[in-house]
Amino acid sequence: MPARGAGVDDGLYLGLISGTSADGIDAALVRFGAAQPELVAARIVPYAPALRVELLAVSQAADTVSLDAFGRLDHRVGLAFAEAAQSLIEHADVSREAVRAIGSHGQTLRHVPHGAAPFTLQVGDPNLIAERTGITTVADFRRRDMAAGGQGAPLMPAFHAAMLASPDEDRVVLNLGGIANVTLLPRSGTVTGFDTGPANGLMDAWTLRHRGAGFDADGRFASEGRVDAALLARLLADPYFALPAPKSTGRDRFHLDWLLAHRPDTLAPADVQATLLELSAVSVADAVRRALPGTRRVLACGGGVRNGALMARLAALLPQVEVSGTAAYGIDADFMEAMGFAWLARETLAGRPGNLPGVTGARGPRVLGAVYPGA
Repeated sequence: MPARGAGVDDGLYLGLISGTSADGIDAALVRFGAAQPELVAARIVPYAPALRVELLAVSQAADTVSLDAFGRLDHRVGLAFAEAAQSLIEHADVSREAVRAIGSHGQTLRHVPHGAAPFTLQVGDPNLIAERTGITTVADFRRRDMAAGGQGAPLMPAFHAAMLASPDEDRVVLNLGGIANVTLLPRSGTVTGFDTGPANGLMDAWTLRHRGAGFDADGRFASEGRVDAALLARLLADPYFALPAPKSTGRDRFHLDWLLAHRPDTLAPADVQATLLELSAVSVADAVRRALPGTRRVLACGGGVRNGALMARLAALLPQVEVSGTAAYGIDADFMEAMGFAWLARETLAGRPGNLPGVTGARGPRVLGAVYPGA
C-alpha cells in the first residue's frame, strides 16, 4: 500500500539505529515516493570491539555510570553513527545534498517507562551527526511520547501499518531483534503493538559466554540441546510476560545476570540455549494468540529471521499462521528498523505524528523527535 503522505515529500532519507544487541549500526538510505519505499542502499557497520563491550556492559549493568564516562560514550557513539551515515552515502554514490534528512535512533542504554519518573536514555549525540555529515538530523524520537504518558516504544508500528497492513486479513509484523516486539494489524480496527520479551539478546549473550561467538548462527548451538521444562517455567514466570499492553522492555531487564539468577549453570550449555530459543518462540506465539487470535500471517524482520531454528519453532507453535520474512513484501528484513527511522524523520519534518497511541499508551498522536539542522 502507498506510504502515508506519498507524493507529498518524496526524496531520500537515511535511517540509523543500533538495537539492543549492540552488534553494529544499521544504516538504510530510502527513497519515499508514490509507491512502496525503495531501499536504495544499506549496510551494517560494526562497532569497534572495545566500544561494543563497553556499551553492553553499561546497558545491562545495575550500577551507575559516571557522568564523564557517559559523556564520552555519547560522543563516541555519535561519531560512529556519523561515520556510518557517511560510509553509506559514499557506498550509494549519492551527494549529501540529495539526502533530505537523517533519522537517528541512537543506542539505547536504559528504557524505564514505568514508575514515578519514567525515562528512556539513548546515546549517539545527534549534533555530531548533523555537523559531520552536513545533513539535517532528527533524533530523540521516544521522549515526546513518554511525556504524553506513553511507553515511548515500540515506535515501528506506525511504519509497519503504513507499509504492510492489509484490508483482507489480520497480520502481525514481528521484529526479532535483541528484544521481540509485535505490531498487530487487524484488517479493520485499531493498530496495537508491544514488546513480547527476549528474542536474540539472551541467546547472543549465552553464545558469547560459551562459544565465544556474537550470535548463534542459524540456531545450531540451540539445536545441539534439549529444552529444560523446569528452567523454561522459571523464566516464563517473570511478571513481565503477564503484563497487559501497552508495555515495553529492554536489555536492562532481560540480560545475562537475569538469566544467571535462574541457575542455568546446573544444565549443559546447549540445553540452556535450546531453552532460551524456546522462551523467545513461546513468548512470541503466546502474545500473538492472545492479542490477535485471527492472525493469518506473521511477517518477521530483524536478525532473528536468519535463525532457521527459531523461525521453524515459531511456525510450529502457530500452525494456522503463515510465518515468513518481510522481504516478499518489499521490506528488507535486516533493515526494517533503519528504514522505519528514515520514515519517522520524514514524518517529523512534515509535521505529522509518528506514534500510535493505541500502541504506546500516549494521550494522543504526537510529532516525535528533535531537529538538528545540517551544517
